[in-house]
Amino acid sequence: MTQLTPLCKLRAPLGGQEIELQQIDFDAGGMAMLRTRIREKSRFTIFDIDPVTARAWGEALLVWADAQPGRGVVPVGEGD
Repeated sequence: MTQLTPLCKLRAPLGGQEIELQQIDFDAGGMAMLRTRIREKSRFTIFDIDPVTARAWGEALLVWADAQPGRGVVPVGEGD
């Protein structure tokens, strides 16, 4: 049976989308994949990506986030 391991669950503050990251390990072995699952009300977007794509995407997200004014600042009471 294919195994899904939860890695992270986030909620986007402006649109309320729920974002889940899961590792997929297949019974037949081979490369693990990263499942990205985005829920918007009753609509789901799900896609699986390989480690190379995950790294490139993660690095692009970090570059963008680091370039934003006030980056890393979490208002009091919202980071709990």
